[in-house]
This record gives sequence, C-alpha cells and structure tokens, in this order.
Amino acid sequence: MRILLYNPDNGVTRNFMPHLWMFLLQALTPPGHEVLLVDGNAQPMDETQIAQFVRDQNIGLVGIGAMTRMVARAYRMADAIRATGVPVVMGGPHVTEEADEALGRNGGPRHADAVALGEADETWPLIVEDAVRGKLKEIYAPLDGTGKERKPSLNPYPTIPWDKLDLNQFNLIPKMLHPLLKGFREGWGTFRIVPVESGRGCPYGCEFCTVTGFFGDSIRFRTNESVVNELLLLKARALKEGGQIAVFFIDDNFAINVKRTKSLLRDIIAAKAQVFWVAQISANLLRDEELVDLIAASGCKWIFIGMESVDPVNLKDVNKGFSKPEEYAAVLERLAKRNIYAITSFIFGMDNDTAGVAERTLQQVRSWPPGLPVFGLLTPLPATPLYKRLEDTGRLTRPQHWLDFVPFTMAHTPLKMTIDEAHAELNYGWAHSYSPEALAQAVAALDDNHVGDRVNIFLARLCFRGIYFPMMGKSSWLRVIIENRRTIRRLVKEGLARWVRPRSPASHDSLDLAKPSVNDEAA
Repeated sequence: MRILLYNPDNGVTRNFMPHLWMFLLQALTPPGHEVLLVDGNAQPMDETQIAQFVRDQNIGLVGIGAMTRMVARAYRMADAIRATGVPVVMGGPHVTEEADEALGRNGGPRHADAVALGEADETWPLIVEDAVRGKLKEIYAPLDGTGKERKPSLNPYPTIPWDKLDLNQFNLIPKMLHPLLKGFREGWGTFRIVPVESGRGCPYGCEFCTVTGFFGDSIRFRTNESVVNELLLLKARALKEGGQIAVFFIDDNFAINVKRTKSLLRDIIAAKAQVFWVAQISANLLRDEELVDLIAASGCKWIFIGMESVDPVNLKDVNKGFSKPEEYAAVLERLAKRNIYAITSFIFGMDNDTAGVAERTLQQVRSWPPGLPVFGLLTPLPATPLYKRLEDTGRLTRPQHWLDFVPFTMAHTPLKMTIDEAHAELNYGWAHSYSPEALAQAVAALDDNHVGDRVNIFLARLCFRGIYFPMMGKSSWLRVIIENRRTIRRLVKEGLARWVRPRSPASHDSLDLAKPSVNDEAA
C-alpha cells in the first residue's frame, strides 16, 4: 500500500523546517509499504491539487497531523482526500482533545475516518494493518491493561534513515545558487534545518500550553548514543552532498534535566558530532555556566527562550513564576559572550497587560544583546487550563477560533485593555523590531564581532520578519532588500574584504558562520 503523510501549511508563513512526526511515522511503518511525505509549507497544494495527487500516486491511506492553528486547513484537505474514496487518519494535539470534532460527532461535518489520540508511536503500525484489511477503527489510543493512557518509551528509538531520505523539498538554498555555493568554503550547496528530539514531556504545566497535556509531565529521554548517532548521520550526509545541516532539538525544554543534558553534550563533543543546532530552553536553566559552556562547544548557535512577559505578575498568573524577568539580561549576556543568541518570545494580551506594553517590553529588549524577538497574542487552546478559566468567566469571544483561523487575532477579551489595543500592541512590537532601522541597529551592536555573526543576525531577522509581515513572493523580498540596502551593502563590503585578505593557515577569518568547535575547558 502507498501511504501519504501530509502536514498542512501553518497559516502564518512557510516553516523553516519540516515536522518530525512525518519522518518518525515513516520509520515506524511496517515493512512492505511505501510512504510519501508532503509538507504543505514546502510543497503548497490546494484541495484540488491534493486530491489529484492522491489519485495520481495511487495512495491507499493518508495520515494528517495538525496543531490547532493549522487544523481548519487540515480539515479542508482531509475532506478533499476523503471525497476521492481514500481513508484519512488524523492525529496531533488538537485532534487528541477534539476527537469528536474530527469525527463529526459534535454536530459538525466529519473530516476523518479515524483519529490517533496522543503519541502514535505504538498505534501507527496497528492503523496501517487495519487499513490494509479495510477495518479501520474510529479511535486509536495507546492504553495499558487497565485502560489508562500509556506513554511510549523512547528506548529503543526508531532509526530515521536521514542518509537515504529525499529531502529536496526542505532545502533552503535556491536551486539556482546550488552550483555556485556547493564549492564555497566547506560547501553551502544545500542548507536544511532538521528536527531531532532527545526527549519528551514537560513538568512545568504553564496555563496556556498544550505540551504537558499531550506529552505528560514525566520526562522520557533517548539514550545519548542514539542522539549522537543521529547527529553523525546528518553530518555525514551534509558533507557528502556539499551542504550544511542544522538541527532543531524540538524537546519542549532541552535542558530540563541539567545533569543529563551535560552528559549528552559531552558525548556529542567527544564523538565530534557537533553541528549547528537550536533548542528551546527556559531562562531559569541557563544560569549554569558549565551548561552554557557545553552548549557552545557542542555547536549551538540559537536558543529559543519563552520569556512571555517582562511583568512578573503576568508570569505568575499563567503558572510560569519560575521565569524571572530580572534575570533575562544576565542570561542573554552569558549566551552572547559565547556567540550564542536568543529567539525571545513574548505574549501580549495577558491579564496584567495595559496599553503601552509593547514599548515597555522593547525598552528591555533594546538593552539586551541583539537577538530575534517574536511576539504573539495570548491564545486559549482547547483543553488547556487557560481555555477552561476563560470559558468559566465568560471571556471567550470565539470559542472555536481554530475553525475560522485568523493569524494574530484575539479569541478572548483581555482584562485591562481592549482587543483592538492588544492587536495594536502586537503590531507595534513587530514593526519596531523588524524595521530597516531596527535591523541596522542589531547589526551595528555586533560591530566588535566577526562579520559572520553580523551576517547571521541580519539574515535571521530578515527571515523572522516574515512570521508577521507577508514575505511569500519575490516582490515582497525585493522590497525588503531595497529597504535594507545600506546594511546589505555594508555587510557585503566587509565580508568581501575579509574573504580576499591573505590569511595564514591558522587564521579563522571567513565569511561563513564559524563552525562548531570543541571548547577544551567545557569538554
């Protein structure tokens, strides 16, 4: 049987990396079946096109995974596929909490033939077998002998054959530049950001987050050897094809167990498995100097930190009091000293926010080392404590906001400002962080650093700008390039000057974004 695993586009911007679940289920599919992967962010399709693809490829089963913000799109694509007579199985955090919605049991239309609740590591092989026999059940859930949910072990962990998979749809280097960049320095003919997990679960239970509800509050880890071998496989592939690979550790909090994280990073360094990597780590765990040394030595370039607010009252309200705004500056300076920069995430529309919250937040951000600030609105996701609280107090304005998804739009009434004011604060945050002036200031703040660091922050800001401001077409990119021409001209001039300058064999001056290296003290 030919199986299609499909991830819909996220409704905001094209992702910079694919989703892990597709590769994981492909590896868990029983032998004898062919699995095709399509990520809507890399291969855009509408309903007519996906239906035609399913017919042309003789697909016998389709699996669709979607988070809440993508689920309306997922439902439309599922409807088009089911109209061809091919069964659809849906899974992921949203469908787990809203199974009746997907199955049409709540009075609405049916979108799926079956749903996989929770983590599908154990149930996916059963789903495939039942589909072959034409005996799909409506609900698949990983349960133990007593009927309680069972979380899958990550040991052993499925081997994803990264060296053999067709990853062309995920190459971020335009095809026209491949011949030119393949021989540049150590090779930039391809560049992919690949998702890897080292563990699952989070004990914190932030009020707005779905992670603890879906993955549980007990942390499960892969073995160090399993993670290291996966990095070595990815590194070898990049070298073979004259390209680069960066890894995004998608663990919800990569350093949640500091002792274990240090052990893993030491093993990565010892095995020379360093690649560029990014991870999500909460600020409170980055107080540890030895941990940050190891993070740097093992290849980390960016860390995503969910700061949410610079107001301690807001953080306490959403059960994130462990995050201390007074520590943010020291944490970011600690990272910047090691040439690691932060993607700092903020939420507006929280209960203690008032008009002017964006500027108050940016006053803090401007005092920190340059990074990538991103902004969102407090969003009540199904089955979270936040959703329940807002529902109980009658503050939800769009109880099923996901069925009429509008990016960056409130679904409830804030306490201390209006919905329109919250939207204005969000726009202010993005506009004042990603204007040509803001980009130039971020680059200038790194004047004492290697030119590669400045290129890094500039390109990253250009890409992240597209999260909020539409940049899907060539004309949009051209306009942004023109607006930032002075900064681009300066970086090109400095980069070329360093590139053509005679260098001794020991020199590390180059235009590339310095390779991960081993820090002997950290090791």
